[in-house]
Amino acid sequence: MCGISGFFHAKRDFTKERAKYQEILDSMNDRIRRRGPDDSGTFLSPHFGLAHVRLSIVDLVTGHQPMFKTVQGQTWGIVYNGELYNTDELRQELKGLGHTFETASDTEVILTSYLEYGPEFVTKLNGIFAIAIMDPVQDRLILYRDRAGVKPLFYTVAEETVVFSSELKGLLCFPGIKPRISKNGLNEIFSIGPARTSGTGVFEDVYEVLPGHYLICAPDHCRQDCYWKLESHPHEDSYEKTIETTAFLVEDSIRRQMVSDVPVCTFLSGGVDSSLVSSICAQELKKQNKRLTTFSFDFVGNKENFKANSFQPSQDRPYVEQMVSYLNSDHHFLECSTRAQAELLKDSVLAHDLPAMADVDSSMLYFCSQVSPLCKVALTGECADEIFGGYPWFHREECFKAHTFPWTMDLKARQVLLKDDFLGELHMEEYARRTYEASLAQTPALPGESPTEARRREISWLNLRWFMQTLLNRMDRTSMYSGLEARVPFADHRIIEYLWNVPWEMKAKDNVVKNLLRQAGRGMLPDEILFRRKSPYPKTYDKAYETLLAGKVRDILEDTSSPILQFIDREKTLRFLSSPSDYGKPWYGQLMAAPQMMAYVIQIDFWMRQYQVEVL
Repeated sequence: MCGISGFFHAKRDFTKERAKYQEILDSMNDRIRRRGPDDSGTFLSPHFGLAHVRLSIVDLVTGHQPMFKTVQGQTWGIVYNGELYNTDELRQELKGLGHTFETASDTEVILTSYLEYGPEFVTKLNGIFAIAIMDPVQDRLILYRDRAGVKPLFYTVAEETVVFSSELKGLLCFPGIKPRISKNGLNEIFSIGPARTSGTGVFEDVYEVLPGHYLICAPDHCRQDCYWKLESHPHEDSYEKTIETTAFLVEDSIRRQMVSDVPVCTFLSGGVDSSLVSSICAQELKKQNKRLTTFSFDFVGNKENFKANSFQPSQDRPYVEQMVSYLNSDHHFLECSTRAQAELLKDSVLAHDLPAMADVDSSMLYFCSQVSPLCKVALTGECADEIFGGYPWFHREECFKAHTFPWTMDLKARQVLLKDDFLGELHMEEYARRTYEASLAQTPALPGESPTEARRREISWLNLRWFMQTLLNRMDRTSMYSGLEARVPFADHRIIEYLWNVPWEMKAKDNVVKNLLRQAGRGMLPDEILFRRKSPYPKTYDKAYETLLAGKVRDILEDTSSPILQFIDREKTLRFLSSPSDYGKPWYGQLMAAPQMMAYVIQIDFWMRQYQVEVL
């Protein structure tokens, strides 16, 4: 994986101020260097500036970027963040059309595909990517983002110059781009955060290329085109055929995503998703007389402190131990301490450039920092719940009836700390409802579907476009912050396309949640793992953690320079800190109401202070 940045202006000659713009490119690379600590490069021409930092995974010797290709005296360029999983097929296809290659990298395959097929070449790619292509012949810059939105790509316009970067902090290196936030941006943080409306960058006039889209920046316009979208149609495969197709797609995706010139590992929670990924990886490595390395995550003291609830019915470790024995993997049990996850809340903000998923995010940062010295590529079980219907809001009656996002049905937990006048200005319910309805209207409907199935399709759409995107953002930022490439084989667009039209009675046959995936995994896992009830990413149940967070919030209240004080009510917050915690009532998805709400407040305050966010 890597990080990309740059800028484009069709009517300006950057080389007339070479030192100034070269310094900007260098600064962009410095800001996002954690994404690619192994190598870096820049390029400056009259109309283009390109910057790249590299994490070397494939083609370790000749994969330097920016990369260029010259044909008949004309030179095109590319910077690219991601991984292509059908490189060999595309390379052979292009060779058959007369193209030659100087490297073994997927980067050159992508640039050559553009030269052969034009902007729509992207439909041929199977992978995760953010791509910037310099086309001096057409005098344009084209920005691409993968179908599921696994890789980030932000952009804005400053002084008529298009500026782009893998991370928001990269944009802020360009003169005139400031971290300003309007009422809409505040609603993104307080009303629907840590989710984010697709395409927004929260900061004023900052955007993100939409998943499945590309942005063409030409001398007279910038236009965003859609190259991939879900389509609804009747599912005609039998149940047996559906299991067979699902098993093939899952296995093929996992095997493709094992491509690497460095060792790969897996995250192993003992749940069906990560266990299935690990099992297939272990089988493939065994063919090469290699042993799979696996990692599991938990918190110091959780064995003593854990309390089962409806959202987290069981601990992971017994199931992990069973899978380690089953796989004969080289396993590492990782534990995060109370103090580490609290201290890393700030690093989590630095990784996202925004408030994030509280300690669910900071603890993942810690775990990734422990994995990266041992392995640079990890396969995860992320996204299976969104695609196969694993979350409770797919089937609970209250979620079907709620006219709002099913993972944030009640905004009261968010409002309990805020000043009354600020609440009056925000109109949180109205913003959340308007955002929800706008997204819901985009659902690809299937005429003739029953009201229940139509509603479940809507919830599936919301999950793919919102909840899954939030988790993909978390996985990208936390892993890349430590120079670790975390892959998500369940987010293969072929799996998403196929499962989108599979009816619920097949996905959850016999009322067993994710039964289709479980049946597809028959023979690859022990039944105790295959049919284990879902348990989400682990959380700490140590009361000392909550006490530590409460102390940090009190420090914020006592510091008159704390920027969040303009939004939160002191007396309300003190009452909240003294109230008993509810570890079973989430305020976002499955984030617990008390400790993780406090952590979110701490993140917002640090974010506003660190980035000197200006409120408009």
